[in-house]
Amino acid sequence: MPSALVVGYDPQAIPGVDAGALRSALDAELARFGEHGMDAAMALVVFDGSAESVLVAALTERPWDVVVIGGGIRKTEQLLTLFEQVVNLIRRHAPQAAIAFNTSGGDSVEAAQRVL
Repeated sequence: MPSALVVGYDPQAIPGVDAGALRSALDAELARFGEHGMDAAMALVVFDGSAESVLVAALTERPWDVVVIGGGIRKTEQLLTLFEQVVNLIRRHAPQAAIAFNTSGGDSVEAAQRVL
């Protein structure tokens, strides 16, 4: 069974967003991976000193087939350095994993399928 790690920005750290609703949507997307025969987990980070340790722990938990980087990290100009950090940590700690990019929290499965 292919494995996928979805890396996203923690909804609790986004001002003015209904974090509970966004987290529910992310959890629903994780469930969709199982429906498509993939084992998936999620690592949520914030733009602070904890991001690296959270990511390294998730990336080294097991050998991932694909790591999907969410648009919340990738599309936000203020998070460019976090995006660079994520890509370099994947390269360093999960070099066997393909890297995919979703366009929203609702198409992570399709992003993973494109590169598997």
